[in-house]
Amino acid sequence: MGSPAPQGRALLVALTPESRIALGAPERDIARFHVSREHFEIDRDDAGCILVDRASTCGTIVEGQTVGDETRGGTLSLRDGDVIIVGTSRSPYAFKFRVG
Repeated sequence: MGSPAPQGRALLVALTPESRIALGAPERDIARFHVSREHFEIDRDDAGCILVDRASTCGTIVEGQTVGDETRGGTLSLRDGDVIIVGTSRSPYAFKFRVG
């Protein structure tokens, strides 16, 4: 994992063809980003960017750590270079979080 995400430009970079389709481009500049109303969002706090799982069925994986599930949501501070997988480890929706 990289260093904490500073306040500034934040990007999601598609790591799979499915992720590219979901973003509509190879990467997307984000200020506040929702994958869906039910899954997760990326938001900012005083320290940088945080991923908020919204009690999604399978959770969200960030650098191998599951955040949230269908019975509870969860939050995690994001760091530059973190890989985010939507759902289980078999999900084709994988992204890299970048700041700069």
